[in-house]
Amino acid sequence: MKVEKRTLDVFIIKKFLGTFFLALVLIMGVAVIFDFSEKIDDFLEKEAPLRAIIFDYYLNFIPYFATLFSPLFTFISVIFFTSKMAYNTEIIAILSSGISFRRMMLPYFYSSLFIAVIAFMLTNFIIPHANKERIEFEDKYYRGRSGHYMTRNIHRQVYPNVYAFMETYRSSAQIGTEFSLERFNEKGELESKLMSTHVKWDSTINKWSARNYIIRDIIDGEEHIRRGRRIDTSLTITPGDFERGEDFVVTMNLIELDDYIDVLKLQGSEEIRLCLNEKHKRIANPFSIFILTLIGVALSSKKVRGGIGVQIGFGLALSFSYIFFMQFATQFSLKGNLNPMFAMWLPNIIYLSIAILLYRRAPK
Repeated sequence: MKVEKRTLDVFIIKKFLGTFFLALVLIMGVAVIFDFSEKIDDFLEKEAPLRAIIFDYYLNFIPYFATLFSPLFTFISVIFFTSKMAYNTEIIAILSSGISFRRMMLPYFYSSLFIAVIAFMLTNFIIPHANKERIEFEDKYYRGRSGHYMTRNIHRQVYPNVYAFMETYRSSAQIGTEFSLERFNEKGELESKLMSTHVKWDSTINKWSARNYIIRDIIDGEEHIRRGRRIDTSLTITPGDFERGEDFVVTMNLIELDDYIDVLKLQGSEEIRLCLNEKHKRIANPFSIFILTLIGVALSSKKVRGGIGVQIGFGLALSFSYIFFMQFATQFSLKGNLNPMFAMWLPNIIYLSIAILLYRRAPK
């Protein structure tokens, strides 16, 4: 019996991983074709080199989206080969030989663990660096964002109860015009306000220098004014903060992301929700591989009327509903009051309940 179990484990693991990597290659191949057909006009217009398209973009595009949708690929793989086993009555033969359904699940979870560990390591430590190259390529040859630009009406919370404003910011000179810095007390009353014609980033001391400034201090209801030609500030924002879009969070590894979250906590910035969502999503995503594997086996281990197509269709509908629910929870976290950690784990909690229910109803 030990030999039979070991043989079964090897058989299922080979089927699982083989189908997973085949699905990965096929689906990513289709994704690359569609992406290339959509962007080819931009590549030609901006004269993107073939070498850059292949090595800087698509060799970084493929692993990013492969790991992002690894739970979906896992689910499709499980549904496909398990339903085929059920259709050929192999599941019945396995259970009839004395091997329990719970024991049969072990090689599935061994395979899931292998995929989850790889996905976690890639997502948190390897792919962020690749994303930098991919996004730089998109900025240069697709989005058309140049290295020099002007941003208007910038409002930032730089510390708790401290707010900065710039009317314009020019990246080429690293200068912000019509700058103001306001500090409020816990009651929301203005305590101090610094106004300056412009601020310039001093790279030698890594600080912003305010030029031609006026400082209004309100002490015990009385206003005190100070003037000067230059004063260095201690703002926690840098020129790099103006140069990146929302996709910059995917360019940081887990350690860098944690450090940046600490800075945002010091600033009291609302941007922290975006980073916390990304952090908890990276941790929750690998766990969803186990949950969707359990759902996949429970759904497809029983032979049903209509054949494999019915099970695959139902499985795809369920997996896409998971992705939709994840996006729904993300938006509630970003624009509502839903805790980021709870939002990223909520789909796993709900679908784990579904997985347990389906497991109990699976053929034993």
